[in-house]
Amino acid sequence: MIENFGALRYEITHIDANHMLLTGCVLLAYFAGTVSPSILLGKLYGVDVRNTGSGNAGTTNVLRVIGKKAAVITLAVDIFKGFIVVALAKPFGGGAFALLCGFAVLCGHIWPLFYDLKGGKGVATALGVILAFDPKMGLMLLCIALALIALTQRVSVGALVAAAAFPVFMHNMHPPYFVPALLIALLLWLKHRQNIRRIIRGEEPKLNFRSGAGKKTERETQAK
Repeated sequence: MIENFGALRYEITHIDANHMLLTGCVLLAYFAGTVSPSILLGKLYGVDVRNTGSGNAGTTNVLRVIGKKAAVITLAVDIFKGFIVVALAKPFGGGAFALLCGFAVLCGHIWPLFYDLKGGKGVATALGVILAFDPKMGLMLLCIALALIALTQRVSVGALVAAAAFPVFMHNMHPPYFVPALLIALLLWLKHRQNIRRIIRGEEPKLNFRSGAGKKTERETQAK
């Protein structure tokens, strides 16, 4: 009886310890997401990207407001933080836990605690999450996004279609993880709701690779 009680107590303690560890990992994933290269680079260049151009702390706005080099750095860091979180979480806790951490890093990117909860829209970070979870799927979605961006010259169109395709691909390739993929896709669409309205009205700005060339267009769009 005593031995059984001791074994049960050890099992309960072990489970509690695991829960605490997993919770800690999810929190770390969130705080990893709050690292915002666009905001930090903006400070270096003397501009707050959240109050300039489209007001989004992401690669496209950095390209328009600051320039190509800053945009490339922003894109690389945002992809990397999504990738590294899931790459570390997957072997540790499995696919479901990896996607939970992926959702957490996205939330950190979109609602960063240290930047008044005003972050980016999560596209690059989501790409990193998907590439780490399934590289083949990530590359397929990236090809879809790039093709549509090239065709329409609008990043939001490529991002929205790729986001919508993500749960479809997940359902076909990894059915047990369809719901987490759907939640990530819905989060991305939620953050692009203003872009969707502008696309419907035909007012979504086109991508321009000239530094600062899109500032006027973005301000005029935001004023409408």
